[in-house]
Amino acid sequence: MIKKILKSYDYTLVIAIALLATFGLIMVYSASMVTAMQRYGYPADYFYQKQKLHLIAAAVVFILTALFPYKAMRSTRILFPMVVGSLAGLAALFVFGHVAGNANSWFKFGSNSLQPSEFVKLFVIIYMSAVYAKKQNYINEFNKGVVPPLLYLFLVCLFVAIQPDFGTAGIIFLIALTVIVSSGMNGKNILRLATIGIIAALPFAIVLKAKVFSTVRMGRFQAYSNPFAVEKTFGYHIVNSYYAIGSGGINGLGLGKSIEKLGYLPEPHTDFIMAVIAEELGIWGVGFVLILLGYIVLRGIYISMKCKDPFGSMLAIGIAGMRGLQSFINLGGVSGLIPLTGVPLPFVSYGGSSLVQLALASGILVNISMFTNYESKYKKNEMQIDKKTAVNKQNVFQLRS
Repeated sequence: MIKKILKSYDYTLVIAIALLATFGLIMVYSASMVTAMQRYGYPADYFYQKQKLHLIAAAVVFILTALFPYKAMRSTRILFPMVVGSLAGLAALFVFGHVAGNANSWFKFGSNSLQPSEFVKLFVIIYMSAVYAKKQNYINEFNKGVVPPLLYLFLVCLFVAIQPDFGTAGIIFLIALTVIVSSGMNGKNILRLATIGIIAALPFAIVLKAKVFSTVRMGRFQAYSNPFAVEKTFGYHIVNSYYAIGSGGINGLGLGKSIEKLGYLPEPHTDFIMAVIAEELGIWGVGFVLILLGYIVLRGIYISMKCKDPFGSMLAIGIAGMRGLQSFINLGGVSGLIPLTGVPLPFVSYGGSSLVQLALASGILVNISMFTNYESKYKKNEMQIDKKTAVNKQNVFQLRS
């Protein structure tokens, strides 16, 4: 039994994640050396050593969740404390939170920090997948099947938005939308939800107008439309990202030889790590990351399509959507395709909360894949054996008679 289960794990997905996380650790060291010494007065390997610890913790979390049956997550004994705990954690930020990047989004523990909203992204996927899976028989009854799970989503987005972190609130909403679209709900109800969501958001946009349309946020749109016109102010980040990407060319300047990370490129080991990869390793380094990220996202979609369990299917598509969305926002911002938003590149950027959450989600995805493979392969074989046994017994009975 255990041997069959172990054979059913998706080892290609595990290898892809391990390769990307290891590559990210190397690039964190390269990108953060100068920042650690110049900006913070730390040893050159400070962020590398911390990321290594994050990676070890993430590996432990991954193994535990890969072994934990994902179907147990839809029980009330897990969902209820997860929902209450996540809301309590977000609310506690307003009392005990630490401000970083103009948002009160962190709990500070000495030199370490924790960002609850990173884990809430996954909790929203788990909760909405579990509830909509239970409501499959009446998924298109708006008041009974569609609305109930949205209260949790509304409260989460509200708490995150008033930190204020409108970018993360928007990402959580879009992640939830992937679950809603894949739930089996008809287009009429999805359009109805979108309309209600827009109407509900308007009062908050008016009340929080000063924060939503702050000088910094509007400056990001200025930088997006013409970064070189505001190169010394709002366009500074994206212009230096362009310089880094353009300098790398095809082959790059060589590992560790980035010029833009020498104080020119802000946050080179977090939001702009892909710019450093492009500068040091050229198109080959960028291609390596894109291929692995693409495989991980597409594999999640494949697992979702293959899984016959509605809960597992929605869970897998939600996790795949979360990774794909975060990758697009990070890469789009660094390359100027969309306005900049402070989102880490999955598995590559520095950050403990992000890496542990990704490991947690990856373990769940691998577990879904394992159960799907096991049920489709061995259950089918067992049914065929039972069928043959029944036929043989029938033949023996006929011969005796």
